[in-house]
Amino acid sequence: MQASPFTDDELLAYLDEMLPVERAAALEAALRSSVDLTQKVSQLIRRRDQGGHTVGEIWRRQRLSCPTRSELGSLLLGTADEAEKTYIEFHLRTIGCRVCLANLDDLQASQSADSEAPLRRQRFFESSAGTLRHQRDDIDIRQ
Repeated sequence: MQASPFTDDELLAYLDEMLPVERAAALEAALRSSVDLTQKVSQLIRRRDQGGHTVGEIWRRQRLSCPTRSELGSLLLGTADEAEKTYIEFHLRTIGCRVCLANLDDLQASQSADSEAPLRRQRFFESSAGTLRHQRDDIDIRQ
């Protein structure tokens, strides 16, 4: 069997969809052309399915090194202390954790939606004000 350019940890991360996108794409291309690599992945799947749990596998599956949404939010708000900020940025940029990147994107979208809410509310009010005024004029208050 030829030496793989991918470590077992990378292969397991790929199986858990935790490998950074660029590295996952390279691995998928390699899997298409390498029977040896495909067999290696099959062995890892069998070992994992048979209950072969390592500390690394448990760590990855439970996402023990991932920051919480609250911690990601503190990064966005600029309230994270320097050590926390450094670690989260390392986790996002260097490790490339897809779950945390998705959480961060979701929080950013939520943050921008929250900042647009007053404008949407004002537009809704303005579009309804004329309708409400006309309905009030149609009501006969002498009844």
